[in-house]
Amino acid sequence: MKTTALRAGLAALGLSVMASSAMAGPISAACNASSRQAASPSLCSCIQRVADSTLRSGDQRRVAQFFRDPDKAQVVRMSTKNADDAFWERYTRFGQQAEATCQG
Repeated sequence: MKTTALRAGLAALGLSVMASSAMAGPISAACNASSRQAASPSLCSCIQRVADSTLRSGDQRRVAQFFRDPDKAQVVRMSTKNADDAFWERYTRFGQQAEATCQG
C-alpha cells in the first residue's frame, strides 16, 4: 500500500512539474534557453513574473526574440514608427522593474 501511495505522489509531483514547465512564458523559456551565464531557472522565472504583470502577451513574444537575436532590440530602438516607440517605452519600464525585482 505504501508503495502505491508513494508512486501516486511521485506521479502527481511529476505532472505538477511538467505542467509548470509547460506553462512557462515566452520570456522565461527564451531566458532559460539562452547561453548567458547569469541565466538561471529562478532568475528567468522572476523575469517572467515581472513580464506577466507589465507586458502584453504580444510584447512578451517580441521580447523573447531579443534573447535569441539581440540585434532585433536595436532595430526596434532605432525605429521611427510610433508603435515601436510605444513598445520600447513598455519594454524599458519592464526592464527597470525586472532589474529592481529580480536582482539577487
